[in-house]
Amino acid sequence: MRRQLAVGLTALLALTGLSACAGDPQDDSAVAVAAVGAERSITLTRWDSGRQWRRGALAGTAVREGRLAFDQGVTTTTAGGRSYDVARWKSRWVTPGYAFTELIASWSARTPKDSWIAVQVRGRAADGDRTSWDLLGRWASTDRFLRRATVSGQDDDGTRVAVDTWRTSGLPAFQIRVLLARRAGAPYRPSLDLATAMTSRVPSSAGATSTAGPARGVVLPAPRFSQMTHNGHYPQWGGGGEAWCSPTSTSMVLAYYDRLPAARRYAWVPDGHPQPWVDHAARMTYDHAYDGTGNWPFNTAYAAPLAGKAFVTRLRSIREAEHFIAAGIPVVVSIAFGPGELDGAPISSSDGHLLVIVGVRDNGNVVVNDPASDSRRRVRRTYARGQLERLWLEASGGLTYVITDPAHPLPNPGQATNW
Repeated sequence: MRRQLAVGLTALLALTGLSACAGDPQDDSAVAVAAVGAERSITLTRWDSGRQWRRGALAGTAVREGRLAFDQGVTTTTAGGRSYDVARWKSRWVTPGYAFTELIASWSARTPKDSWIAVQVRGRAADGDRTSWDLLGRWASTDRFLRRATVSGQDDDGTRVAVDTWRTSGLPAFQIRVLLARRAGAPYRPSLDLATAMTSRVPSSAGATSTAGPARGVVLPAPRFSQMTHNGHYPQWGGGGEAWCSPTSTSMVLAYYDRLPAARRYAWVPDGHPQPWVDHAARMTYDHAYDGTGNWPFNTAYAAPLAGKAFVTRLRSIREAEHFIAAGIPVVVSIAFGPGELDGAPISSSDGHLLVIVGVRDNGNVVVNDPASDSRRRVRRTYARGQLERLWLEASGGLTYVITDPAHPLPNPGQATNW
């Protein structure tokens, strides 16, 4: 279960009068001009190569084999009563080409032993005024030393953090800053393979249903797992059942790629638990501030080192999602619905739910693996295209986890700027 957050609305923009700030020589030149489809402005900015990391400001960090790595501490901090050396990296200013109302960062990182990362963001208004740095979250790949958590609130400068989403009244530019921390004096080096920032300005209504596209007749053989078979498992990590739709969906995609974690990673789960890797995923995606496993970037951060690459973005339609299905890539999407709004659903309603799109029927309807089903046998379902698309776009603005392995590269984006 993921309690849905309102997406950025065009009404917010009317309050700001902000315009895009183009042509800044300090802006990241890798950012393409934003594609605005049906008033859905969505841009994914990514840093995942040595050249891109070096374009940012390195402070105690170094680029090694394409990764951004801790090199030496430039400051210190404390967490849990322990002292840490901290290195930093800061992006250039990024101007997506419109006044965005939401930003979601995601990443792929290694945090050996007692090390962790933190991700921060700040914005710049059209008149040049800058917001303060807001902390989006502290993250580690295990929970042995750090309880990974987001920091909701931080309401100032017309911005606020809502779990994993940075909300603004409309800003034309932003910067990302990453902190890499390790136990003071320790030799190990946390590092990043990928960082992304998805900015968006999307309307509250879905508009007309998209027509079937390149995945018509394609159904991917993604394994089927049920979150409900875990009901009552591990209350300290959400308790299974309705709370585990996100890690269950993420696990189905990893299983499709044959990239589930090694058995030794979930050996702590007692014998007899069905799909113990789902329990493991729930533990490793749990947000101790949000008190749930539905944190979007925590799920992709868990999946990325296992599969290869993973990030959070928004898609504009089922038709856009079909490009991924046609490329052999199932996608996890975030929806919400009330009674009678989703025919054939295994539950009557949800104020936040994630499932996996795995295919499209010849008539355009959408084939999914819905983890809310009461058994693995009933996970595969077909939903009406118009219903699912509306519930997805209006609940989360088209929020999507994209998880890939080396054998399934991203589809050619063409004019799209959201992957």
